[in-house]
Amino acid sequence: MTQKIAILGASGYTGAELVRLIATHPGMEIVALSADRKAGQSMAEVFPFLRHLDLPRLQKIDEIDFSGVDLAFCALPHATTQVVVSALPRDLKIVDLSADFRLRDVAEYEKWYGQPHTAPDLQAEAVYGLTEFYRDEIRTARLVAGTGCNAATGQFALRPLIEAGVIDLDRILIDLKAGVSGAGRSLKENLLHAELSGGTHSYSAGGKHRHLGEFDQEFSAIAGRPVRVQFTPHLLPMNRGILASVYVEGDPARIHETLAARYADERFIEVLPFGAAPSTRDIAGSNFCHIGVLGDRIAGRALVVAVLDNLTKGSSGQAIQNANLMLGLDEAAGLMLAPVFP
Repeated sequence: MTQKIAILGASGYTGAELVRLIATHPGMEIVALSADRKAGQSMAEVFPFLRHLDLPRLQKIDEIDFSGVDLAFCALPHATTQVVVSALPRDLKIVDLSADFRLRDVAEYEKWYGQPHTAPDLQAEAVYGLTEFYRDEIRTARLVAGTGCNAATGQFALRPLIEAGVIDLDRILIDLKAGVSGAGRSLKENLLHAELSGGTHSYSAGGKHRHLGEFDQEFSAIAGRPVRVQFTPHLLPMNRGILASVYVEGDPARIHETLAARYADERFIEVLPFGAAPSTRDIAGSNFCHIGVLGDRIAGRALVVAVLDNLTKGSSGQAIQNANLMLGLDEAAGLMLAPVFP
């Protein structure tokens, strides 16, 4: 039976990515698409690259009849989702791509996002959406909170190492490079081509980036004590992709063995041979994450490099992976597209 899907916030990058992936999904059909300022338009008008698809017109959320919808993806701005989800039918399955339900402690949400959480009852039922580590909870969840794309990349590199106790938990440094689509589709002066192209810069540096809340929450829970990583993201003049260089202290060979063993049966995570480093060009447009481990000339130190596409594995692909589990479908359905190259 085909599952009926609504996408709320379909006029943004992650909304368009959801449409692109679901277009060839064997078990999903898009029956409703929402947008705010672009309500009434067709997806072909908003995203010409989707003009070949027969899609419903964009409409306001309050115009959608959810009685025939099995699952809704919420690709809405932070804070907006809390209000929207609170008004949706309580039996509707929801995968949220915003930050609104990622942090279990509402006080932590207020700390990192600068405003009180308005739906603590929903937060209590939300399941963190890092699929490879929360499968059992996701299968039975009604509301799944997608991870931050930077947070997902760092966690794929580090979670197994923290679980296995093979690295020094007090000396972890994440140096991350991200493509510009991670900043969303809204017009921003610093993202103009003339100001972004030809250079790069760090942002939210000095322990200010919001995804640190996810790192703190997840790594501390695994370790059973506070774990605080040093994290600096950088914006690169490319459309898609994240590359995280993670510097750790531990035996490089054992680190590689730990990651290879943990991900041996994962369809979307590839651990490269020891000494090989991945590239964002190898995962563009796909739901794959590649991880490499390299030793250092200084004994006892290692570099773990993780790459993924921020719009796919870091957001919309992850969302579909979670939705597949929630709907009883094959977890990889609609997601085995090969990366785009060159």
